[in-house]
Amino acid sequence: MRLALGFSLVALLATPAAVTPTGSMSSPRAAHSATLLRSGEVFIAGGCTIESCELDRHGAETELFDPQTGRFRPGPKLLHERVGHVAVRLPDGRVLIAGGWTGGSRPTATTELYDPERGTVTDGPPMRTPRGGSTATPLGRGRFLFAGGDGGGRFVASAEIFDSASRRFLRTGSMRTPRSAHSATPLPGGRVLVAGGNDDNDVVLSSTEIYHQRTGRFSRGPRMTIQRYKHAAVALRDGSVLLVGGSNARDFYGRYSSAERYDPRSRRFRRVATMAERRYKLPDAVVRLSSGRVVVAGGGASVELYDPGSRRFRKIGVLGKSLAFSTATALADGRVLVAGGYDDRIDVSRSAWLIAP
Repeated sequence: MRLALGFSLVALLATPAAVTPTGSMSSPRAAHSATLLRSGEVFIAGGCTIESCELDRHGAETELFDPQTGRFRPGPKLLHERVGHVAVRLPDGRVLIAGGWTGGSRPTATTELYDPERGTVTDGPPMRTPRGGSTATPLGRGRFLFAGGDGGGRFVASAEIFDSASRRFLRTGSMRTPRSAHSATPLPGGRVLVAGGNDDNDVVLSSTEIYHQRTGRFSRGPRMTIQRYKHAAVALRDGSVLLVGGSNARDFYGRYSSAERYDPRSRRFRRVATMAERRYKLPDAVVRLSSGRVVVAGGGASVELYDPGSRRFRKIGVLGKSLAFSTATALADGRVLVAGGYDDRIDVSRSAWLIAP
């Protein structure tokens, strides 16, 4: 399985924000998905569930987190065990779960649809290419760009679009470089910034590409300030993109505390202040709040808050262990749910925490 996956957190109260434990999940999970539903609940699906982050039968289980009670309850089983998949909420409220690695550690092209109103999971349309560890980026109007990932023994440059109206995956242009462990972040005007990752020769990349929805093509973007993969990226309110953490080819020993910001107007990357900790394997553990600030909750032993005005990070909570491939989900009430992940020994956690910035 070509998935580089490596946070149980003991939370302490912090000022001015609080990080507190909440109910535990029924199963340990890492490299799962967490999707905010219209109801305000969070749908947790799949992931690796046992030591060393191997996939077993629990990888088909789902659960729902209720912010009102702070507890998880069982959801319907997926049709396939999955780890390293992606999940997006569609305009009609359903959740599309796509790709990832399944039985035998093979990337899959299968998808599933979770219907929260009926509480059911049904087959979805197949992707055009099997993908494990790909990205899924909203383009607007119910369309999502799926790009890169492990296609089965090789990384792929191909991309495709899921169209909610037709419930089909459509062809679009391919990236210039095969990538995995990259980021893909929406830009103004229906564009997408694809940044970093590693290629099929396991070279960590500093290159970027810009997807243009109007033409369906990728163009060459400017280089980041450093090579970066297993990082996180989030769109800021001004249309720029914040990229944090990740590592170089030394992987765990090359983790970064650095961050940078891409300005689509100048088409340049610029360094911002560094984080308090070196972090990597946190692609789904960084979220933007309604205030415009950004919570960084993965890959380190603390939670940090980025202020776009000052372009600085500050520590807002202390955590016990660094967990990789956990999820952070912004809730409707302004809090953030952090769930699962695995520690430096690859012990998978069932714990969850609430952050109240």
